[in-house]
Amino acid sequence: MGAVLRARDAQGASAIIASALLVFTASSVSSMEVLVAQQINALNGTMVKISCTFTSCYKLDISKFAMNWTFQQTKNDTEEMFMTFKNRITTLKTDRFGDRVKFAGNLDKNDLSITISDVQGTDQGIYNCYVRNPPDRVEGRGRIQLSVVSELPPPRDSTIAVAVGASIGGMLAMVILSMVIIKCIRRHKKQELISDEQKMEEEGKTDGDGGTEEGTKQI
Repeated sequence: MGAVLRARDAQGASAIIASALLVFTASSVSSMEVLVAQQINALNGTMVKISCTFTSCYKLDISKFAMNWTFQQTKNDTEEMFMTFKNRITTLKTDRFGDRVKFAGNLDKNDLSITISDVQGTDQGIYNCYVRNPPDRVEGRGRIQLSVVSELPPPRDSTIAVAVGASIGGMLAMVILSMVIIKCIRRHKKQELISDEQKMEEEGKTDGDGGTEEGTKQI
């Protein structure tokens, strides 16, 4: 019973630290943004969830949507793909992870999160979440640094840590979402303007042809 409680306390502490360190990555705002925690601490031997969600102007189309999860020990190392999506989710069995990686997201909610069970020291490194959602031309990418530790220090004030982490994360998410919505509205208006100009050009050509015919008849 004591071991179970300690495990729960450790997972709770891990969640608090992850919340406190939650910083949403958003490069230059485009029609797609990938939201991840840049830094996550995981206790050796436990299960950790690595979250990855995205926003897009376009609804997810299973037939066109693509996702890749990769791992690299350092930013200079080659990326190893361990999960992909093309019409369906496929977990690639690797020597590093075996069958310890599971998809824990929800495509209907643009959630591409994963879990890793029985975390080991070799799991420490960089996790990349790649997203393509045509007709959006931008490929999204989220990068998460996972650190594996043998023990987690008790938080000094868990309530404040969670509140601050949640507040900052929520504010950043709202700002990014607002900017994406504005971007989408501008894109749709631009598309409508182009369509109107094309219609006017076609009508002008039609009127020009009609005028020529009438002139010929009068002559």
